[in-house]
Amino acid sequence: MPGLQQIRYASLHDVELAGHAAAGDRRAFGELVRRHGSAVRGLLRRMGAAPAEADDAAQDAFLAAFERITEFRGEGTFAGWVKRIAARGYLRRLQKERRLLAILAEGAADADPARAGEGEAAGLIDLDEGLKGLAPAERLCVSLCFGAGVSHSEAAEALNLPLGTVKSHVKRGLEKLRARLAPHDGAALEGRRGNG
Repeated sequence: MPGLQQIRYASLHDVELAGHAAAGDRRAFGELVRRHGSAVRGLLRRMGAAPAEADDAAQDAFLAAFERITEFRGEGTFAGWVKRIAARGYLRRLQKERRLLAILAEGAADADPARAGEGEAAGLIDLDEGLKGLAPAERLCVSLCFGAGVSHSEAAEALNLPLGTVKSHVKRGLEKLRARLAPHDGAALEGRRGNG
């Protein structure tokens, strides 16, 4: 009867699944992982994690979420809650490996201009490609504040940066994303090709 049990879990809301998981039901938590695992890995990739590192960090985040499942009260979404756990865990990992300072020290000039143009041949670009064109600190701050739902103040605290610096990184990153993701008409695209 595992098929019937699986159907039962698939029909439950995240808050109900979290309640079952808090009571010790591992299959209910497994359904939460199935529902939200790819979104958590996607956030970590947007923050700069390599695919294998994103998988490891997502697994760590879900283990931490399972251990702390009684803290989830359903006041926000489960996805948002576990994304915040994942983002904070990934930042701790970067700090432990002393990579966070290197990422934050890299300036806008360090964004890979070759990668920034990928996907633009057809005049279209997706968000992931747009994020790759940002400086690492901008990508990290934008991903934290908009992907993980972390406030500017929380990001500043987590990154050990002044609040104004985080806001500047977010503002510059969003401006670059808007410019890159804005629809281009054929004339504008032709003009850009002619200048380069």
